Amino acid sequence: MLPRAAFRALRTTRPALAVPRTSCIASSTSQWSRSYASNKSRKDNTWKQSDPIKFDEQNKSRPNPVHPSEQPEFDTAAAPERNTEATTENPESQQPQKPLPDLRQGIPSTFAAEFAEAEAKANRDPNEPSEEPAPGSSGGREGGREGGELPKSAYETSTDRRRVRVANWSYLALLLFGTTGAVFMGRNWESEEEALANADAPNGWGLGQMYARAAARINGQKAYYTEPTFQKLLPDKDRIPGGAPELTLVLSLEDLLLHSEWTTQHGYRLAKRPGLDYFLRYLSSQYELVIFTSVKSMDADPIIRKLDPFRLVMWPLFREATRFEKGEYIKDLSYLNRDLSKVIMIDTDHSHVKLQPENAIVLPKWKGEPGDKGLVGLIPFLEYLAMMSQTGTPIDVRQVLKSMEGKDIPVEYARREAKLREQFQQDLAEQKRKSKGSAGGMFMKSLGLDAPKQGMVLGDQNISQGMAEGKMMIDMYRDFNKQNFQHLDKQIRENGDQWLKEMADEEKKMQEAQLKDMKAGAFGWLGGGAPPSSTTAPSAASSPEAAAAQNAGR
Repeated sequence: MLPRAAFRALRTTRPALAVPRTSCIASSTSQWSRSYASNKSRKDNTWKQSDPIKFDEQNKSRPNPVHPSEQPEFDTAAAPERNTEATTENPESQQPQKPLPDLRQGIPSTFAAEFAEAEAKANRDPNEPSEEPAPGSSGGREGGREGGELPKSAYETSTDRRRVRVANWSYLALLLFGTTGAVFMGRNWESEEEALANADAPNGWGLGQMYARAAARINGQKAYYTEPTFQKLLPDKDRIPGGAPELTLVLSLEDLLLHSEWTTQHGYRLAKRPGLDYFLRYLSSQYELVIFTSVKSMDADPIIRKLDPFRLVMWPLFREATRFEKGEYIKDLSYLNRDLSKVIMIDTDHSHVKLQPENAIVLPKWKGEPGDKGLVGLIPFLEYLAMMSQTGTPIDVRQVLKSMEGKDIPVEYARREAKLREQFQQDLAEQKRKSKGSAGGMFMKSLGLDAPKQGMVLGDQNISQGMAEGKMMIDMYRDFNKQNFQHLDKQIRENGDQWLKEMADEEKKMQEAQLKDMKAGAFGWLGGGAPPSSTTAPSAASSPEAAAAQNAGR
């Protein structure tokens, strides 16, 4: 492209004919025409104001593309304010336009305006006519889904009809499935055991009987998550090797035998209650010891192994053996497979024993005090109950515990034992006075025939001779238990390490045998699976349980 100076030189040196081409530009004030010069014209080509465009009148067949009568907005004589005519159809155009918000500082909030509008609607007089269209109307239009000349179905799409059809089939399938499931759940019992276990829902095809059986089956499925894992948490006593004591003592773990605390320096730590080892070793020959905790087995089992390494506690029970009811874990003693008149439970939470409170001794929670004697203080009372059960006297521990209700058991038992001892001493002194004053007694004593006859023996002590010496039955039974404790404690100190090693070896062998059985079951389909390995029973002679049983029989 040549510079502007070159074009000027060409205009001055070379004549040219100018063929003007004009175009009309509509503006708000006047009309202007623009001419384009050619090399054949010497005419001044500057901008000049020209008249409005005049179309060829001879060619009347061609329509005027810009005719003022047809398109008034292109009227060149019209002013800007005349080009925009206000219409009554759009009243919003008559309202002044609001200034645009300043967005340089962020987007302004519309909460105030919306809140004011909602408050105005709430304070509006109900008698005042509303400008909003009534619900169900089409907003002033003749058509719409809710009104008009056509029915509502005319405005439904194929998607709407398909959705309604799928919903109807779903309702029908749900009804059919529910009816079939109800009939299946209400069917007759398939075995006699089920019929005996659900005697309140007998067989039959009546609606009431079917409903009762369906409800029993549903509750049975629900009980899988809320009831204990097994109906019998402990095995039958006649199947226990070496037998078991007459009474069963159920102990809680948390805040009774142990206390857990957390500090920033050491984290979580467990404290063992003072006298716990003595408590377990002393009562292991008199009670069937059970630890019943609401903690999961995977968390509590390692703790119990360290707490009782010599397995003086016969049976540990965990959360899987509890009943879950209303967000609480309840220890239901009816699942223990034991006579509840021979079961004593010691716990620190009333909600754990709410089903059998008459069998429970609820102690305050141990907070980790080093000088606590609350657990050891129960030994004399528990020892008395064990003595009464072993001497053949029929005893119901629930009645004894009821007599201790609301009292401090160690203090109350000490008071009762002191009163009983005083009465015993008075009776013994009266008996000696009568036998001393009688002639027959003096004659037998002179002949040397007044020696006590051989009677019931407790350990290495004759009961009749002991009572003649002023000892009560509880005194002789306590001496016998002390001898058992001393013997067991001596065996643990001398052979404890060997026992632990043997138990570890036996546990390792059992794990290896279980692993072999699992491999044999997994690869048995190949035809080369090894036969299940037999596990060796633990040696009874080398275990602390056997030592305790042996001491109990001495």
